[in-house]
Amino acid sequence: MQQTQDVNGGAEAPVVIVGAGLAGLTAALHLADQRPVIVLAKRNFEEAATAWAQGGIVGVLGSDDSIESHVRDTQDAGAGLVDENTARFIAENSAQAIEWLVGRGVPFSPDPEGPLGLHLTREGGHAVRRIAHAADATGKAIHDVLLDQVRRHPNIQLRERWMAVDLITSRHLRRTEAPRCYGVYALDIDRQRVETLPAAAVVLATGGVGKVYRYTSNPDTATGDGIAMAWRAGCRVGNMEFIQFHPTCLYHPQERSFLITEALRGEGGQLKLPDGTRFMAAHDPRGELAPRDIVARAIDFEIKKHGIDHVWLDATHLGADFLKEHFPTIYARCLSLGIDITQQPIPVVPAAHYTCGGVVTDLNGRTDLPGLYAVGETTYTGLHGANRLASNSLLECVVVGRTCADHILASAAHAVPQPPAWDESQVEDADEAVVISHNWDELRSLMWNYVGIVRTTRRLERALHRILLLRGEIEDYYANFRVSRDLLELRNLVDCAELIVRSALVRHESRGLHYSRDFPHTLPVSFPSVMVRSASRKSGPGDTQALCG
Repeated sequence: MQQTQDVNGGAEAPVVIVGAGLAGLTAALHLADQRPVIVLAKRNFEEAATAWAQGGIVGVLGSDDSIESHVRDTQDAGAGLVDENTARFIAENSAQAIEWLVGRGVPFSPDPEGPLGLHLTREGGHAVRRIAHAADATGKAIHDVLLDQVRRHPNIQLRERWMAVDLITSRHLRRTEAPRCYGVYALDIDRQRVETLPAAAVVLATGGVGKVYRYTSNPDTATGDGIAMAWRAGCRVGNMEFIQFHPTCLYHPQERSFLITEALRGEGGQLKLPDGTRFMAAHDPRGELAPRDIVARAIDFEIKKHGIDHVWLDATHLGADFLKEHFPTIYARCLSLGIDITQQPIPVVPAAHYTCGGVVTDLNGRTDLPGLYAVGETTYTGLHGANRLASNSLLECVVVGRTCADHILASAAHAVPQPPAWDESQVEDADEAVVISHNWDELRSLMWNYVGIVRTTRRLERALHRILLLRGEIEDYYANFRVSRDLLELRNLVDCAELIVRSALVRHESRGLHYSRDFPHTLPVSFPSVMVRSASRKSGPGDTQALCG
């Protein structure tokens, strides 16, 4: 057995946070006054998915609002699979989360007569106005402020263009003790070297897996890294079949991932067919304010029914001054593409947007593996159920980011061993990168065509068959060549794709974001789908067991 010793010459081992979005930055700021922290970002720090969030963050603040109302709206959107205790905990801590962000200096849109002096907007699925926002670029406003404070904190070390390869566990140290996480292997992308990072705790805050689909509103960072790494380390993964497709992504040849915020519909934007006919009332009495799964499926239905490429989101009746004041980002981006939203409707299509499942955690971010935590879109806490309620995602990041940090700070310190170095003695430089790009394109195409908004068992089985073949090719490539960011992302995506398909195959009903033509009805009672790795499988999803409940 390797001798246990404190790393860094006896210095306290850091907490390593993988990901620099709202979840990771929140945890870092709550930790850093008492613990050394390392934050890894595999691209530039500004490229986190948080910065792309337009709508806002939920806060139960108004006199016309209540915890019960927010919980009820979350449960309604989640189609019967929301954990009530989780929803209540998040709602109860929403005001504190907003106050913390305000105290940090986040420039939310003001309203002198609003609670905390904030303007609150409304989005689909919400009974009242409860969304604090910074015009239509809330995520960027929050991210800019917190990132600046993280950069200036003396106890936080930022490593840009560093990507986690895999978690370091007891298995790597050849220990016979109960499994534990001791750090991460991380690729310094610029130097093309894998370094060993021992850690007192590891926090996965890597976001979702939107890039597994050909059309997505997500940034290039959304490749399911945290989910795949935790799965390979033996953690349970839940509800991966529930991939939220945002109803309104801009349809334009020069802009394939620009989101048109739900708040535009919350303020009165109308979805129309090319002839100007509104169609949402035929699909749901709430019209454009129905939850996202219903709106996305309705748009998908109308596109296929009429043989059109997109539908229109018309906000011209709201007035030019209103649109320019409340949606300046959308106005400017569309205008740069020749679309004046004050005079003409916006062409929109659904796109993969949010991963409602992920690594199973408790409300302190703890996973099944001691020493390993996860926060944000990487996780399954039970909050989102079968469909995420708009603007609950940023809220979950702030609330659980804090509780995660609190739990790490309260945990008893333990000696951190020096893990073995990354071994590249049996690999060589890659000879043909085209293998990676080809498999990447094939995976995203088959997921879009077979595992999209509407599914069938036959499509899912075909997708799984091809995914398993791709896995074999990717694992062979991984075993023989030095790692690169593209290879690591592809490896993580194929693991997540398999989890999505296997989860979808065990759900014999249609619920929330999972709609199956073979099982179009919703069962009277249903449970989360939780995937557990077979004990005989040592790498990748492979054989899995599905647990319900």
